[in-house]
Amino acid sequence: MKSSLRIIIVMMVCLLFAQCSKDNNEPRGNVDFLPAAPEYADPSQWYITSRNAVADVFYITSTETGDYRLADGTMCHYADTRNDSTRGPILSEMQGVDALIGGTLNFYSPYYRQCSLQTFTSDSLMQARLPIATDDVRRSFRYYLDHQNGGRPFVLAGFSQGAMIMLQLMKEMDNATYSRMIAAYAIGVTISQETLDACPLIVPAQGADDTGVTICYNSVRDPSCAMPGWTRSAVAINPVNWRTDATPATLITEPSPLIPLEKQRRDTLTITLDPSSGLLLVDGYTGTDYILPLIGKEGNYHSREIWLYRDHLRDNIARRTARFTRQD
Repeated sequence: MKSSLRIIIVMMVCLLFAQCSKDNNEPRGNVDFLPAAPEYADPSQWYITSRNAVADVFYITSTETGDYRLADGTMCHYADTRNDSTRGPILSEMQGVDALIGGTLNFYSPYYRQCSLQTFTSDSLMQARLPIATDDVRRSFRYYLDHQNGGRPFVLAGFSQGAMIMLQLMKEMDNATYSRMIAAYAIGVTISQETLDACPLIVPAQGADDTGVTICYNSVRDPSCAMPGWTRSAVAINPVNWRTDATPATLITEPSPLIPLEKQRRDTLTITLDPSSGLLLVDGYTGTDYILPLIGKEGNYHSREIWLYRDHLRDNIARRTARFTRQD
């Protein structure tokens, strides 16, 4: 199990770096290519693990795509959900996250025309391109609710770009759908006070087992290591001790998913929520292979947001699900 999981995560990271290293000069004629929209009645547009569980995880993947050129030189800034070269890294993330945090729940994750990593180097690029990705996920979530969910409770989860899209889904969610939402996990992002005020269904988690709440955290060595635009969050919780104050927690874990576990010395980390910024401060991390290409910076642990807290996330999803289903 550990060996196969390690392979999945190594593939995921290596493919991301390979995609991001592709030529990203301006396209010929300044014309970009938009892949065909996914059709969610097509099973190939989903990663699904059915465990005959009483509840589901609906997971929205992070950015696994870099800018790339077609054979005619046209530039593309979106994943092609029917092309194996862009599907591969996304599938690796789906499999890896399912193995890390899916636990005993059913796991649903849609392919979508996610924006390339280069998109997030500019606010204007992000504003122009993210609506395509968001609309795909919006349609997939509706298809899931209408045809796959069967009335079961569900956990909504997204990482990075996926978390940004997830928050938009919550802004649009109706009360009937929300009544079946066990919890929402917005991983590796921040939530502004403006977003919180505009969406009454984003209810900040206050502990380890409240339901109908949103869990959010963003890990850095110190506040100066936060990426631009993600420097302050109105919603935040420590995913180790599930507290919203500055009480520190100890986390003992392997620092890297890229090195065989048996060849690593475990880090003893101190994880502390900074209430003033809403950032999660990580002290004692020794990994050196975590910095994202293009947008990452030293001391920003964005690429490790699921890996470091994997056991706590999996156990917490199970705990909130158990409480929700007892209440149902």
